[in-house]
Amino acid sequence: MNFNEIADDPEDTRHSPVERAAAASRSTWVSVGVNLLLTVTQVVVGVISKSQGLVADGIHSLSDLVADFVVLFASHHEKKDADEDHPYGHQRFETAASLVLGLLLLAVGIGMLWSAFRKLEDPDTVQKVHVIALWVAGAALIAKEALFRYMLSAAKRVKSSMLVANAWHARSDAASSLVVGIGIIGNLAGYPILDPIAALIVGFMVAKMGWGFSWDALHDLMDRSVNEQEVEAIRRTLIETPGVSGVHDVRTRKMGDMIVVDAHIEVDAAITVEAGHDIAVAARQRVLQRHRVLNLMTHVDPWRRPDLDHRTVET
Repeated sequence: MNFNEIADDPEDTRHSPVERAAAASRSTWVSVGVNLLLTVTQVVVGVISKSQGLVADGIHSLSDLVADFVVLFASHHEKKDADEDHPYGHQRFETAASLVLGLLLLAVGIGMLWSAFRKLEDPDTVQKVHVIALWVAGAALIAKEALFRYMLSAAKRVKSSMLVANAWHARSDAASSLVVGIGIIGNLAGYPILDPIAALIVGFMVAKMGWGFSWDALHDLMDRSVNEQEVEAIRRTLIETPGVSGVHDVRTRKMGDMIVVDAHIEVDAAITVEAGHDIAVAARQRVLQRHRVLNLMTHVDPWRRPDLDHRTVET
């Protein structure tokens, strides 16, 4: 899941930092409750039923708890207003949180891979699991898939990449519970080795997703531009502003889930500096109203009608 998918509609309604923080808080506290229950149940039942896959899934749920508190911390800070030290605001707390979430997933995935490899090196130590492990894995799958759909809906509503990351963290749990369930079924059918193999697959899935989130957030921290569709929508808003004759050199960089834009607009060379300034202000206001733009810096260039470039002046 690419974070740019939350911006499919370039002119969608903007949400204030307070609204975004409230949505993050609501969905994340729901996630905390679900993950706390799943962590305890999966780890305890996994140990009792001798299922490595279920224990690994429980540890994954535990990582979700840590991720949830990272999200709560970031959402608290990102809603702060701009100040002298942070003139563009605190939106990048969200990008940093997405990076932390990705690194957390990567670390958990690598740990699960290591544990599964050790079991596969000595298959005689793999025991047959109890059928209760299968029931718990099935219940966890349903709970995690429902949590994913709820959190992703909230994330898309307020256009939050941090919440998208946390939602897909829940989806990775749902996928892992499915794999674990298949491994437990195989184990019960007389193939004990399938349980650690399931744990190995889950570890790979988690590590891969963690790498993707980390890499994506890292690029955003390095001032990555938004996609061309959104840039073109901003350019169109500028060119449609009364008094703007041309637009060029539109540059964007992400600031959390907001955008900072620099653009050159062309206005009639014959008008006054004050009139040109008023046009630039109007263009800026239109962009801020229509797009998820935090700030727009305009450079005003003179423009002359081609048919008047070589006119003669009568005396």
